[in-house]
Amino acid sequence: MQEQDAPTLFFRSRHYFVFLVLVLLLGGLVARALYLQVFEHSFLADQGVQRQIRTIETPAYRGAILDRFGTPLAISTPVDSVWVNPAEILGNLDALKQVTKKLDLNYRDTVAMLKQRANREFVYLKRQLEPELASSAAAGMEGVYLQREYNRYYPAGEVVSHLVGFTDIDDQGQEGLELAYQDWLRAQPGERRVIRNRRGEVVEELAQLKPAKSGNDIYTSIDMRLQYIAYRSLARAIKFHAARAGSAVLLDVHSGEILAIVNQPSYNPNRRALMSADQQRNRALTDVFEPGSTIKPFTLAAAMDRGLYRRDSSIDTSPGYMMVSGHAIKDFRNYGVLDLAGILRKSSNVGASRIAMSLDKRELWESFKDYGFGNASGVSFPGESAGYFRHYSQWQPLDHATMAFGYGMSLSITQLARAYAVIANQGRMMDLSLLRKEPLDTPKNQISRHVMKAATARQVISMMAEVVGPEGSAQLAAIDGYQVAGKTGTAKKSIAGGYQKDDYISVFAGIAPASNPRLVMAVVIDEPSQNGYYGGVVAAPVFQEVVSNALRILDIAPDDLPALASTRDQGT
Repeated sequence: MQEQDAPTLFFRSRHYFVFLVLVLLLGGLVARALYLQVFEHSFLADQGVQRQIRTIETPAYRGAILDRFGTPLAISTPVDSVWVNPAEILGNLDALKQVTKKLDLNYRDTVAMLKQRANREFVYLKRQLEPELASSAAAGMEGVYLQREYNRYYPAGEVVSHLVGFTDIDDQGQEGLELAYQDWLRAQPGERRVIRNRRGEVVEELAQLKPAKSGNDIYTSIDMRLQYIAYRSLARAIKFHAARAGSAVLLDVHSGEILAIVNQPSYNPNRRALMSADQQRNRALTDVFEPGSTIKPFTLAAAMDRGLYRRDSSIDTSPGYMMVSGHAIKDFRNYGVLDLAGILRKSSNVGASRIAMSLDKRELWESFKDYGFGNASGVSFPGESAGYFRHYSQWQPLDHATMAFGYGMSLSITQLARAYAVIANQGRMMDLSLLRKEPLDTPKNQISRHVMKAATARQVISMMAEVVGPEGSAQLAAIDGYQVAGKTGTAKKSIAGGYQKDDYISVFAGIAPASNPRLVMAVVIDEPSQNGYYGGVVAAPVFQEVVSNALRILDIAPDDLPALASTRDQGT
């Protein structure tokens, strides 16, 4: 009997043992729960909140860049960036493979990158995508999320790229006005507290901690109607003459506002992968050159202002050259005796040098400095060059002579345009502006100072009008119905130790209408290699095309009615 009850006793003992183990486990769980609820409640509650409540950024628009009439030159458009939580997405490699395929990413490289950053909760996969593409890539994917950002878009593309510049992927200005006015344009993102679900989606808004503030807009001085015309004309000239580069600047004489500023070669800031450093320079402000004969009107003005010469004063340029310190200064041919208008019309180096050397070198230096040579233009543009203009104490006699026709100094095309604006503005100097100015009666637009006598400026304009006349070197700059004053320049390119033999800079600067100046334009073409290289052939036609259109668009009345009538009669 006892032998029969032994198995039963064994089984009963095992049941008690199992029951005891279960009771102990249950007791342990209850004890652990009590411990967590009583002693760890605050910590666990805080951890739970951290996994649900987040402080997230509210994006804001960067300020727009506009032309003077509000045409957008740079605007911000909404885009989405795709991001992941590595810990989540690495546990679902099938989903990651689908996402990388949609985003055109290398799957293996992406996995390696995420493993390196596995300790993070936020890693971008691809930024600034079209919202439709981003939504399609993230749809239904665990651990894949979207973040709203803004991408900079440039509607005018390469036409105004050198002026506007561009931003990087984080919306920070890198070039042009985007860089110069970064603080003004910059948006200030806001902050808000939200509850997110396990997919990272916002399910409840709790509070706005800091409001988002969009950047401030900028109204530039640019007139896009004229900017397009100038860009097209310059590009056509560069192509026709197979030139290396070129720049042009169009100014409003009275306000100092830059109405158009263009360069070649250019680039499209919407296609940043194709940009090169050489294309990004705003050559009109950063590149300098020896201006050649376009300086001669200022040489004459400096002498006339001091009463040394009048318009009808005679200068003997025979025999067509002069020796200075063993170097020959030559004219194209022997022009004999010329008055001052003849010196400009024939572009006589000998005549200009004789006038310059009749001035004390300090006097010539002071006048040129007053006209803005060696000084920045005042537009406060990144990388702008002040040019090169040595102090008169460093001049040798040859320097004194060659300064008269623009050798031995260098300036930008914008500086040259500002100097011509001094002549057009009755001898008054003002800083230029790339921003739209208020009406002219406000104090900040008052002319800064006189640097040339008004009578001298009028006479110089009258003499430059002959340069554009039938016997001048800039006949291709003439505009029907308008009197145009200007000067050509053709200079050999300087290199270390001298000048290149067959490479030239072709320049033209002009004023219209000559009787009541409203516009100044300066054009430079670098290394034209086909169809001529003289400034009157290469650069003057760009002036003619742009300014003739500008006079019409700005509704500036003709000042040469007899010439206009004659042209109409010939057409009839």
